Amino acid sequence: MKIATFNVNSIARRLPNLLAWLKSAKPDIVCLQELKCTDRQFPRSAIADAGYGAVFVGQSAWNGVAILARGLEPIVTATALPGDSSDEQARYIEAAIDGIVVASLYAPNGNPQPGPKFDYKLRWQERLLAHAEDLFATKLPVVLAGDYNIVPEPRDIYVTTSYRDNALVQPEARAAFHLLLEQGWTDALRKIYPDEPALYTFWDYMRNRWPRNAGLRLDHLLLSKPLARKLKAAGVDREVRGEDGASDHAPVWISLRS
Repeated sequence: MKIATFNVNSIARRLPNLLAWLKSAKPDIVCLQELKCTDRQFPRSAIADAGYGAVFVGQSAWNGVAILARGLEPIVTATALPGDSSDEQARYIEAAIDGIVVASLYAPNGNPQPGPKFDYKLRWQERLLAHAEDLFATKLPVVLAGDYNIVPEPRDIYVTTSYRDNALVQPEARAAFHLLLEQGWTDALRKIYPDEPALYTFWDYMRNRWPRNAGLRLDHLLLSKPLARKLKAAGVDREVRGEDGASDHAPVWISLRS
């Protein structure tokens, strides 16, 4: 089974890119983030014609997450991250697919920091940590996939001082990510590539960062123990980032033994 996560940065604008990648990469499950569309605007027909069932939570102009399954209809188990009923941002969806619990998440960016956006980022991460602990305790096969908006380690960002004050690299954000790992979750990409310094998944449109390979690792797939034991391969489809009209993120994927 092949599971992928892809921040499309507007599904309307990137639909041709997404469909081309689905056709060539043939992932079985795909977690999408930053749809930037309402539920009514989601391209259901095009995704269905590509062979995928889909569930999604949209939001006009911002946020939005989805889960696609090749030849299957995902069964929704959650449409929001528990812990704050007043939070109306579309950042989390969870579904059961072929015996696996799949979460697609789009964590808050948190900039500028310090300030209310960074405070919201940390509160959201606390809620994710609590829910992840509950999911891990079930001992089910679970994948938490998406754009975490956290650079876990200094090696996960190109050499620069321009991000020094950015929310993505702050100690509090990194600590939140490492607390997830301490629960027992496996960072799939790092499991396969423990020593690779440049596992970038995001390249900003600004300052020629894609041609310079000035990237960051923001997109992660965290696996519970039953899935971690089946992990056999992982990668980043970097070439997708270089296409015309591309998202500023590249798809990240894992392959599991049956």
